[in-house]
Amino acid sequence: MTVNISGAVSAYNNAVRNAVSPGMDARTGATGKSFETLVSDVADQMLKTGAEAEKQTTQAMTGKADLNQVVMAVASADIAVQTVVAVRDKVIQAYQEILRMPI
Repeated sequence: MTVNISGAVSAYNNAVRNAVSPGMDARTGATGKSFETLVSDVADQMLKTGAEAEKQTTQAMTGKADLNQVVMAVASADIAVQTVVAVRDKVIQAYQEILRMPI
């Protein structure tokens, strides 16, 4: 039986490297935005999109805006509202799932 010494040494070195490398406890906390900030930013953006759609609609009534701009602004506001509603539904669904968990 032949023994591959270099393969054994390589496997040993990999095992030592994995045993010494930092695990979950060495990781730092989240570096991104908090969930509250994320939701607040999305809500602010949705409000701005809705305000822009209203502005474009008002300008179209007075003849100062192009119909294409109005349609684009209203479609963008509709997509923003649909996104927020979908996220809200998922958050409520997750909350209800947590409430159903046994303690």
